[in-house]
Amino acid sequence: MQSLLSKIVAKYNLVLKDYKPLSGSALNHVFKITTNQADYFVKLNNSKNSTAMFHAEALGLELLRTSKSFIIPKVIGHGTIEEYGYLLIDFISQEKPSQDFWETFANNLVKLHKTSQENFGLDHDNFIAYLPQHNSKEELAVDFYIKQRLKPQFNLAKGNGYDFGDLNSFYGNISGLIPEEKPSLLHGDLWNGNFLISENGTPVLIDPAVCFGNREMDIAMMHLFGGFPSEVFKQYHSTFPLVYGWEDRIPLFQLYYILVHVNLFGGSYFHQAKEIVNRFS
Repeated sequence: MQSLLSKIVAKYNLVLKDYKPLSGSALNHVFKITTNQADYFVKLNNSKNSTAMFHAEALGLELLRTSKSFIIPKVIGHGTIEEYGYLLIDFISQEKPSQDFWETFANNLVKLHKTSQENFGLDHDNFIAYLPQHNSKEELAVDFYIKQRLKPQFNLAKGNGYDFGDLNSFYGNISGLIPEEKPSLLHGDLWNGNFLISENGTPVLIDPAVCFGNREMDIAMMHLFGGFPSEVFKQYHSTFPLVYGWEDRIPLFQLYYILVHVNLFGGSYFHQAKEIVNRFS
């Protein structure tokens, strides 16, 4: 592994001094590496889509950076070394939060979500974990969520042996529930394992699955897998009010992420997804 990491950093005129494996990723090999200039973070993966995955992640990080909202690690480079795809970014150590950390988080999220464009989607497809994520242009939020998010995951689930049956009534019912707002730039996978705390105590976003979508998708994901403090949502809503009924729509927008977990892990996630489908059918 040392030889591989040395080859990666040498592409950027760096010399490897030390490296340390890190935990926390179920999909990639991750390391903190020390070079003659600075510390960096590197992801490695030898799956067939790894180079494309890391290319998309690099694009996502740079797009988030353009919003000038959260701190985003700088991308040093990405590509392929031997049979491995890699992504090399600035290393950010996990520090203690500032006293107003969650207020800052909410205000940064507002700024991120106010970054918009004419249509929903993105100029390229990308990935969520290692699953393809479709971003074809749609004019309406409901069309984007159904056609580009839910249907591909339902189809993949069916191919994996998880059949949700006839979804026509479900699609019909949710078509009248999804609010139409301007597209928002989304992190796209905003659970509480995808942020860090910088040396000055402010939030940093990592591991994006970006698109321009309905901002309630990020809000819904933030309520999954441990969640975020309620003060984040209070501050966000007071600054950039969500459309009436947003709390009732949380499970609907969580459905996409739960379907992703069905297709990654199966098991109990199928029953959780089925309950949401039944609720809105």
